[in-house]
Amino acid sequence: MNTAELSAIARSLVAKSRGILAADESTSTIKKRFDTIKLESTEENRRIYREMLFSAPGAQEYISGVIMYDETLRQKTKDGVPFPIYLAKNGIVPGIKVDTGAKPLAGFPGETITEGLDGLRERLVEYHQLGARFAKWRAVIDIGSGIPNLYAIEANAEGLARYATLCQEAGIVPIVEPEVLMDGAHSLERCEEVTNLVLDRVFARLFAARVSLEGMVLKPNMVVPGKKSPQKSTPEQVAEATLRTLKRQVPAAVPGIAFLSGGQSPVDATQHLSLMNAAGPLPWALTFSYGRALQENALSAWGGKPAGYSSGQQALFVRAKLNGLAAVGAYKRAMESSAA
Repeated sequence: MNTAELSAIARSLVAKSRGILAADESTSTIKKRFDTIKLESTEENRRIYREMLFSAPGAQEYISGVIMYDETLRQKTKDGVPFPIYLAKNGIVPGIKVDTGAKPLAGFPGETITEGLDGLRERLVEYHQLGARFAKWRAVIDIGSGIPNLYAIEANAEGLARYATLCQEAGIVPIVEPEVLMDGAHSLERCEEVTNLVLDRVFARLFAARVSLEGMVLKPNMVVPGKKSPQKSTPEQVAEATLRTLKRQVPAAVPGIAFLSGGQSPVDATQHLSLMNAAGPLPWALTFSYGRALQENALSAWGGKPAGYSSGQQALFVRAKLNGLAAVGAYKRAMESSAA
């Protein structure tokens, strides 16, 4: 696949009013989600849940792509249609998570390195054959006492760059996801400082690795204070700090930025996205790549019961629609009570 084709896929993922559904939870993570509705995490229950999300009526108007887990990419609808084919026929780009998770970084207590490069070239060839046209790799940067260390940032940036080049070699658009966690007690200013450094190092390595920026999508965190911080920032402050950081660090050649929600509430994540898009013309599209922030209400409405299937689909549609509005700066918090 040439650069033009990669660019076309990347642009389709960040098309106006549309964003990405992250449904790539590992088996252990989806079990935790199912535990909240007292549902056993069997392969069939996971398949039913994913089909409920993927087939939600009207959602394709606001969902441009779906990130899947290896198991999900190989599953089929109840009618026997492989999920990648089903999604593609409905105008949704199939995607795949390819990293194998964040592991402790030797010699650096409290810091992690994302693994999964071994055998990735061969896995990407298979994933392309199965229908995947984009991939995701998540690097995790925590903020705490004395961390992050520059070495940890550099190591994760190098991993993201190596992953991205392998993706493009295989004709797959890489979603580059450097996530600065919001789990600590840090201020908004500290998050902004670290996010600037992380993005600076990530793009330096992407340039060095000859990644085509036109054929990738960035999936960063928003600049927010830590969950344990005594500081409470307004939505406007979050939007301003995030835009300020992106304008400093993200080249205009990147077609779009699809934010992760990173533990924010569904409403907060939607409001922050809308405020950024309402701030004026930007060099790249700003949209969403949300997991829990899109799925939380749908999972609860479904409840693991056949009778809740259509309610779960409606709940996903509502959140997708609201985020589609946010992707063009047209969302208002008051819409939450009247969304349909």
